[in-house]
Amino acid sequence: MPDIDKRKIHHILISRIDAIGDVVLTLPMCGYLKSIFPHSKVSFLGRTYTKPVISSCTAADSFINYDEIKRLTEDEQVNYLKNEKIDTVLHVFPNKAVALLAKRAGIKTRIGTTNRIYHWITCNQLVRLSRKNSDLHEAQLNLILLEAFGFDKTPSLGDIADHYNFKPATQLPSHLKELLSDKKFNLILHPKSHGSGKEWSIVNFSNLIGKLPGDKFNLIITGSEKEKHLIDEWISALPKHVIDLTGKMSLDELIAFIFNADGLLASGTGPLHLAAASGIHALGLFPPSRPIHPGRWAPLGKKAEYLESKSDDLDDISVAMVFEKINGWYSE
Repeated sequence: MPDIDKRKIHHILISRIDAIGDVVLTLPMCGYLKSIFPHSKVSFLGRTYTKPVISSCTAADSFINYDEIKRLTEDEQVNYLKNEKIDTVLHVFPNKAVALLAKRAGIKTRIGTTNRIYHWITCNQLVRLSRKNSDLHEAQLNLILLEAFGFDKTPSLGDIADHYNFKPATQLPSHLKELLSDKKFNLILHPKSHGSGKEWSIVNFSNLIGKLPGDKFNLIITGSEKEKHLIDEWISALPKHVIDLTGKMSLDELIAFIFNADGLLASGTGPLHLAAASGIHALGLFPPSRPIHPGRWAPLGKKAEYLESKSDDLDDISVAMVFEKINGWYSE
């Protein structure tokens, strides 16, 4: 592989066109690239629905929407990337169509992993990386691609969390801000996961709510509109002081709301990682099984924690265990 001339790197593209949690754990790469190439532009290729996440990273200079690119003709796609004057692309989330497009667009340095056959044709810098068999965290695995620049250390999880550069791109609207208490601990409960991980049972969430004193905790339920239909009946039976915000916020608003709250409880899903990146208390509930165990997907943040079950069923994480963690947050 040809050596990379770092002096000629002016515009770097990070390609990660998958889900919210995956994107959050890729954001620290923007910070590391800025430390290596302080005068270079860093862009992030993502999907429409992850734009609010990427726009919340102050180390990402621009967002490039892959959904908009896909609507163009092949020649228009190539010209689009050429006009961006990108000289380096990092294929963090391997995608054959993106890899082929980057090569056709003449991006000079194209970095990918050795375990994708099409990367041997489309990339000119290959890094040995197998996520499936690694014991490293997802955020650490992302940074292995930086070996192409001579970045040969594996940062600690604490160091990676320090590189989030995370701040909501939009202000929290007043009608949502007024739902947060300045006298109680604002705790977000996010019971569903869009199928991205194992879920703690609704019964456990109900029992936890019953143990959390209403004079100490301001409880808010969040979830998407699709998830609301799954738990609407359960929500209607909750105590009146519990605030239901399921299906009532855009992603921009959810990010800002989480950022302004005090803590969040969820399984291994996007909002958990948003909370960790925001620097608030975040408690994730995980099974021990690969590839969704906490060793790979634990939330990263100064106030982030997790509980790991002994079996694939999260219900052996008791309500008492979760209550002890959360009640400890209030006591700080």
